[in-house]
Amino acid sequence: MSIMIVGLSHRTAPIALLERTTLTTESASGLVASLCRGEHVAEAIALVTCNRLEVYAEVSKFHGGIGEIGAGLAEATGVPLGELTEHLYVHYENAAVAHLFQVTCGLDSMAVGEQQILGQVRTALRAAQATGSAGRTIGHLVQNALRVGKRVHSETLLDKAAPSLVEAGLRQAAEELGPLGGLDVLVLGAGAMSGLSVASAHRAQVASISVCSRTLPRARRLAESVDGTPVPLEQLPQALAAADLVIACAGATGYLVTRDAAELALKTREGRPQAYIDLALPRDVEPEVAALPGAYVFDLEHLGRILTAEGLSEDLAEARSMVENEVALYLADQRAKEVAPTVVALRAMARSVMEAELERLSGRLDGLDPDVFAELEQTVHRVVEKLLHQPTVRVKELAAAPGGDTYAEALRLLFNLGPAPAAKAGDLPGVELAVQLEQDSLTDLSALLGRTGGAS
Repeated sequence: MSIMIVGLSHRTAPIALLERTTLTTESASGLVASLCRGEHVAEAIALVTCNRLEVYAEVSKFHGGIGEIGAGLAEATGVPLGELTEHLYVHYENAAVAHLFQVTCGLDSMAVGEQQILGQVRTALRAAQATGSAGRTIGHLVQNALRVGKRVHSETLLDKAAPSLVEAGLRQAAEELGPLGGLDVLVLGAGAMSGLSVASAHRAQVASISVCSRTLPRARRLAESVDGTPVPLEQLPQALAAADLVIACAGATGYLVTRDAAELALKTREGRPQAYIDLALPRDVEPEVAALPGAYVFDLEHLGRILTAEGLSEDLAEARSMVENEVALYLADQRAKEVAPTVVALRAMARSVMEAELERLSGRLDGLDPDVFAELEQTVHRVVEKLLHQPTVRVKELAAAPGGDTYAEALRLLFNLGPAPAAKAGDLPGVELAVQLEQDSLTDLSALLGRTGGAS
């Protein structure tokens, strides 16, 4: 059995598609319950956020797991598999563990460092546990990811990353436009980064805040939290013309603010300058907007240089390093567990041989003083333990390293312990396929998901 992740996020899919793939709590629970009734998925959890839909699963076969999860996602979301496939990614074995840890820590979020994802992962775990879809393997893995997430947020300054991006942008805007208190602000998007932007602008006591999103109810909820104004997407041209400062956080496929749209807004403003803070990835504001007279554009690259100068990049590097170390420790622990059956078999064989020889000796030395025989028995026990101690300790240490399972196999061959037991839940047999998959293109993934047939 192996760990697999199949999903899509703001990094691979347009916002319009992510909105179509949003699942309710009930439909997410139904998805994982359905997957676990299939042939290849033993456990599963579905993580659903405004920018992400991912299934974490324990699968018996690689192609079979992809096929069942892909079909399940298509059925649950109502998006045809052919349309869904080109935006999906797959992580397998070690890469899956690393991805889950990064997601849970907020390193893969649109708003890097945000803590909301911790609660979302916890909620997904509890929902799956309630339906029996998450057991020892996935449950244990996600619990470890939550522990790492808490540790990263408590021991690093990762929480500063997303707010600092917004604050750096506001400082840049104030340098070009003047005090923030006199500015009308328009926020594009209604996700986590948009929430940070709205809160930061509100604390800066700007003149007004408007929120524009493809999903008007979400824009309304965010705007109302600061007595702001929700703006339907079709009214974006008018909202652009009225805004002194535009904070773009939607991460849409294609530019929300094109050069032509910005130029029209500037003409309507009759010479009053505008600033754009583009916090989206991919960009929301066309780079050519910066060439327009009276327009100032501050994107992630520009703001990143500021944060690097302020030392925040070191905080991100520290968080990433901590996650990498935690992933390595988890994988080493899993590999060490794999050798346990071999160690148990070796000790059982030694015990059997020792007991048989002591029984044979007892029969040959009939009438031997019981105290003498007891001392002899203890001596044999100590000799066997000393002979086994170093090999068993060393094989556990070696097993923690990549490829360490070969040492356990060598012990089985040398001592004729028989074949290794069948892989159990939680085993991580290797990384060769994970490496291969990480190099596969999305086109290859389309073939694996079986547009022309089922997965094997």
